[in-house]
Amino acid sequence: MSTKSENPFWQTKTLDDMTQSEWESLCDGCGLCCLNKLQDEDTDEIVYTRVVCRYSDINTAQCTDYANRSVNVPSCVQLTRERVAEFDWLPDSCAYRLIYRGQPLPEWHPLVSGQAGSVKAAGVGITAIPVVVDTGDLDLEEFLMEKP
Repeated sequence: MSTKSENPFWQTKTLDDMTQSEWESLCDGCGLCCLNKLQDEDTDEIVYTRVVCRYSDINTAQCTDYANRSVNVPSCVQLTRERVAEFDWLPDSCAYRLIYRGQPLPEWHPLVSGQAGSVKAAGVGITAIPVVVDTGDLDLEEFLMEKP
């Protein structure tokens, strides 16, 4: 008789119970959290743009300098266990939000599919939308989009 759980960690652990490696592996690499967002000063509503910073690789949806992202882009917010609940701007498909809410990961998530390319193949993320790399002089309001 096995005492080890047959279910994967994301089905048996809370975000707080996960190791750092498990936490990091929840990220599906879609890059949607890297889209620039604007906040309406009257309503506090967050709206997405199709604009990513210059460190976003639009072909892979990965940050080209992940270790220094907060230094390179001071507005880049680091997602932590303590702050998941307050980041309601994360897309509904974000694994951190899903696990926090007690919902399952989608079939295309690499942890479920076992395939690193399953996110792109499913048409999810910044590789599936026409993103623009920020040059510093863009009017972000010209690139508004619905929340992914």
